[in-house]
Amino acid sequence: MNIDKQTQIEIEAAAFRTLRAHLMEKRTDVQNIDMMNLAGFCRNCLSRWYQEAANERGIEMDKTQAREIYYGMTMDEWKATYQTDASAEKQAEFKVAFAENVGEDKG
Repeated sequence: MNIDKQTQIEIEAAAFRTLRAHLMEKRTDVQNIDMMNLAGFCRNCLSRWYQEAANERGIEMDKTQAREIYYGMTMDEWKATYQTDASAEKQAEFKVAFAENVGEDKG
């Protein structure tokens, strides 16, 4: 299989948009803490990666702006609408998963 670079970029972008739509529209029931604990990333990581890619291209964007773009709403709106309380056990698992996968300086 031979895919030119532009087509590869378009396919990757389409896959990202599908992942975003899946997490933001179809699986709002899946909590970020569960994603981080099981997979080592969550919606916030995806928005941070988006921000980092923009910053690398000289586009000024902070964490709040990136999250609003990714979530399609403010974090406060998302939390009020979809976030549920996490058990103490999940919170403890999250601290470990976050440190291992994100690091203390990127939260």
